[in-house]
Amino acid sequence: MYIGVDIGTSVTKAVGYDESGAELCVHGVPTELLYPGDGRVEQDIDAVVDSVAEVVRAVVGQLPSAPALVALTGQGDGCWLHDDDGAPVRPAASWLDGRAADVVRRWDRDGTADLILERNGGMVFPGASGAILAALDRQEPDVLDRATTATHCVGMVFRRLTGERLVDVSDASYPFLNPHRREYDDEILRACGLAHRADLLPPVVTSGGPAAPLSGEGAALLGLPAGTMVSAGPYDLLASARGSGVVDPGDGLLIIGTTLACQVVTADPSPIPHRAGLLLGMWNEGRWMRAMPAMVGTASLGWLLDITGSSVAELTDLLDGSPPGARGVRVLPYWSESGERAPFVEASARGRFDGLHLSTSRADLVRGLCEGLAFAARHCFDAAGLGDRLAVCGGGAQSATWTQLFADVLGRPLEVVDVPQAGAYGAVLSALESRGETPDWPIPRRTVEPAAAHRQHYDDAFGDYLDRVDHARAHWSR
Repeated sequence: MYIGVDIGTSVTKAVGYDESGAELCVHGVPTELLYPGDGRVEQDIDAVVDSVAEVVRAVVGQLPSAPALVALTGQGDGCWLHDDDGAPVRPAASWLDGRAADVVRRWDRDGTADLILERNGGMVFPGASGAILAALDRQEPDVLDRATTATHCVGMVFRRLTGERLVDVSDASYPFLNPHRREYDDEILRACGLAHRADLLPPVVTSGGPAAPLSGEGAALLGLPAGTMVSAGPYDLLASARGSGVVDPGDGLLIIGTTLACQVVTADPSPIPHRAGLLLGMWNEGRWMRAMPAMVGTASLGWLLDITGSSVAELTDLLDGSPPGARGVRVLPYWSESGERAPFVEASARGRFDGLHLSTSRADLVRGLCEGLAFAARHCFDAAGLGDRLAVCGGGAQSATWTQLFADVLGRPLEVVDVPQAGAYGAVLSALESRGETPDWPIPRRTVEPAAAHRQHYDDAFGDYLDRVDHARAHWSR
């Protein structure tokens, strides 16, 4: 038996698998985002750890025998601080956090952002750990003085469960890692003004990922025997890629989740001309993930459904109730508190609806937003260098109508991965493979072909979308 745990931004899930990869049970609980003001978005670390304990205990109670492995994955970026005892010194700053917007603007002006891009392969955004650390170093230096580790969500939970202070290469990748040497880059730390905080960064496990036995404290939390193996990472973008079978250069994955994550496997860690995106180390040697994770995906749809009094159950009818083009409704889908990070970085980016009139319907609003998200995905994949193959997973992929819309806008076939919890699945697969095992677990998928009749319309509409993005960026910069 194996358990995969996916610690998302809004939900923590645990999934039980048998030795063949069959899903036996799943349990999820919501977690809360806190909005204390001034663009800050935080999470209560103890509450997140408690959510992991709750879902694992629920799954353990349904398994026929104790699991041999608990594999963790979860949200990346942000800043999770703890002391020598593994106790949090402040709430976690989420990847959605916007407190470091001024830091990012300053780094963009003084050349720090370009230095990071050159040496790391990624572009800073307000929710990145480095930017948040720099902001906290100015705003709350006493808090950083009390901390001994600045890590990510999975690293924090791993520390509480095992007592080990380690981070996997995908979580460590951005923004301080040199991708060629797979170690922290002193030049980047100096440029960010954080050389004096280098001791906060946990050791990086570059071959496979962190793994350690469950400690006594961790065993009490999870209700499992001490000594049960726990693995940490890769974080959710890469775990979902492994769970979707996206491992070869040129392969792409679209995750229609809270984040609209667009990513492409590459064998070339060189910086790309687009000043955006992240270069993430994979557990496979000689492979990196060129990630363009747009800030907001299904969260923006949830927002619109809420304010229009609609439900997720109505999505198919709403999409079918408006034609391609949404009767003139055009949307720029930038709803995050901290702006956008892919395929451009703009802390001031904000969403907008255009083309509204008195006869605009709920269906037009919803279709316009969904088309806008699909255009954003096409923009990201063009920047990331997508090859011939594109898989799709995530909660939004469960809607056949929305998936068809994505295929039409992207103008290419989509391989819809029929693995309900691709992140948890990929976390377990990655952990087993790092131990030298070769699990022959299936990854079922079906293909959605784009509608030829809509190709010209969406090609033209995408050109219009790019023009509107350029116009909006000029406005945001002022």
